[in-house]
Amino acid sequence: MYKFTLSTDSTCDLYHDFIAENEIAFVPLTFTIEKDGKMTDHLDQFTQYSQYVDFYNELRTGGFSRTSMLNYESHYEHFLILAQKGATDVVHFTISSGLSPTKTVAAKAAADVKKDFPAFNVLVVDPLTATVGQGALVRQALKCRNAGKTAQETYDYVNGLRLHIQHFVVADDLKYLRRGGRVSAASAAIGGMLDIKPILSFDNEGKLFVLGKVRGAKKAISFIKAKMEKEGPDELGEVFIVHTDNEPVARELEQYVKDRFHLQPHVSIMGPVIGSHVGPNAFALGYFSKSLRNEF
Repeated sequence: MYKFTLSTDSTCDLYHDFIAENEIAFVPLTFTIEKDGKMTDHLDQFTQYSQYVDFYNELRTGGFSRTSMLNYESHYEHFLILAQKGATDVVHFTISSGLSPTKTVAAKAAADVKKDFPAFNVLVVDPLTATVGQGALVRQALKCRNAGKTAQETYDYVNGLRLHIQHFVVADDLKYLRRGGRVSAASAAIGGMLDIKPILSFDNEGKLFVLGKVRGAKKAISFIKAKMEKEGPDELGEVFIVHTDNEPVARELEQYVKDRFHLQPHVSIMGPVIGSHVGPNAFALGYFSKSLRNEF
């Protein structure tokens, strides 16, 4: 019997099978695809790799994906079901508060469920990151849960890890960042003509910022490798690579990590919620380090 229930929204970008096998409570966010004048709503709960590829092919062929934070009603229903099943202590992960107010909505819904279930307590983790960075923290919380740690012990531990995650996110086409307000229209146009690849990272408030700019994917990969040469993964040995249907680059980075650090990174394809904002062919690498994020 675990001492707490582990829960996350879908922006952790952990695969369906992993979530199910490890008894992690899961709540999907939503996205809407607009194509050929039609709009279709979807839940971020893919179960097959081919579904991810199909999503990015939709974007490549003119589809436009919009996302919205998980609303109060969805959070309330999620936590209510957990309480009704007898859960008491819950550690729940949301997307970074620097990207969305989802954490605040989740905390409000949990507090309202507690009014009818006084023993129900939810600790909402703001990961100050998203996608596989968030997923890496969920995996650490999973280790704590399985080792018999309490909800508070786990919450305190993962909060202490948050600012030790290094992130390098490379977008292939700036138009997706432009639509999301991350870069200006002029910058996107110039960047497209010059094949400029912005390398994004998360700051200490969990907001994305441009860490560097290089020309072409090869130089972006070299940038990431140079950063890792300055300071590689810490004793946790956790490295995570994610891509938006750009498996060749992901495998190149995977081989580098295996050869240079003798570690097997987690490699996965990004889900549609974050993928909507970076577009197809993007890739990212992250890892836990001794230094704080962006200190080197």
